[in-house]
Amino acid sequence: MQARHKYLFIHQNFPGQFRHLAPALAALGHEVVGLGMCAPAVATPGVRYVRHAVDARARPVAPAPWQDLQGKVLRGESAAAALHALKDQGFAPDVVVAHPGWGEALFVKDVFPDAKLLIYAEYYYQADGGDAFFDPEFSRPDAAAVQRLRLRNTHLLHAMSAADGALSPTLFQRDRHPDWFRRRISVIHDGIDTARFRPDARAWVQLRSAGLTLRAGDEVVVFVARHLEPYRGYHVFMRALPELLERRPNAQVVIVGGDGVSYGARPPAGQRWKQIFRDEVGDRIDAGRVHFVGKVPHAVLTQLMQVAAVYTYLTYPFVLSWSLMEAMSCGCLIVASDTAPVREMIEHGRNGLLVDFFDHAALAATVADTLARRDSLRGLRAAARQTVVERYDLATRCLPALLDFVRP
Repeated sequence: MQARHKYLFIHQNFPGQFRHLAPALAALGHEVVGLGMCAPAVATPGVRYVRHAVDARARPVAPAPWQDLQGKVLRGESAAAALHALKDQGFAPDVVVAHPGWGEALFVKDVFPDAKLLIYAEYYYQADGGDAFFDPEFSRPDAAAVQRLRLRNTHLLHAMSAADGALSPTLFQRDRHPDWFRRRISVIHDGIDTARFRPDARAWVQLRSAGLTLRAGDEVVVFVARHLEPYRGYHVFMRALPELLERRPNAQVVIVGGDGVSYGARPPAGQRWKQIFRDEVGDRIDAGRVHFVGKVPHAVLTQLMQVAAVYTYLTYPFVLSWSLMEAMSCGCLIVASDTAPVREMIEHGRNGLLVDFFDHAALAATVADTLARRDSLRGLRAAARQTVVERYDLATRCLPALLDFVRP
């Protein structure tokens, strides 16, 4: 009979990347506790969830270069207080799996020194080869910016020094880390439910505000980002629209994403990136064929993937979006940016098409040509799904590997 162990998962937005792993361990009979700051966005059956909150009392404001780190330390202190409370209740985990990105992993080993600490090594900041200073329109390297970037790794370095092991979902993310730590990182993706995200020729989506029903086979171009911002190439996509819509007079464009900022530069005071770039091209596009739908439920997003004639994905060299791999699993015809994290998933001409991130004219031409030839490019769709099924399937590949990784 399998021994019963105690697991603690720490993530500011629990369950985050642990949404499959934590309940799977609970289903196997292990005691599983989650610690986070927000109400869980998805159910985690069998997992006891504990929330913590940073003390709201006023504190001296740190000098500007240290303000980000101050926030991380405050969250680390708050998490440590919650861990002490769990300890006082008699809970002593065999394994702690923590996302260190917001500081919660800083003091784990001080509370539970005998626990095996595994961290989710999502991203390590460097001045070259990644997101920093990638897009000169919004960021340029100067001495102060480079110094701030180095300081952004401080809390991560503390977590790395205390960790007994680490996990990255992609090779790109692993390779952002220093060589001395990279060797300790296992590369296992969170996993894609390929039974859920699959092609469906009968799929349809209704855009009520436009009085449209879109179906598989229609000339639908889909762009998806958590928020419509430069990090995910929203500005490039919008600049491609005038030419694309001119060349494809029957195309309908659906843009999914919120109106805030997840990463990178903030827009000028009182403005939104969404509206800034919408206004930039507004007099050169047919607004009746461009549909901003905001954030949508995951089920609706899946249907959009299933009806898409072309699915576009653009990103800085940064953490890859789950949505790209879900779109691949749905058998989408992908046109994406030729950036390092994307190249790990997509080989140009085999399971998708790649374009230079900054070349909006090339993006427009590629999407237009792909729409014109989409019937002859069905092999790319099948190959995209096959890539995810063979390498990233949740049930047969990733979850078994994750369960093995977190053994005490």
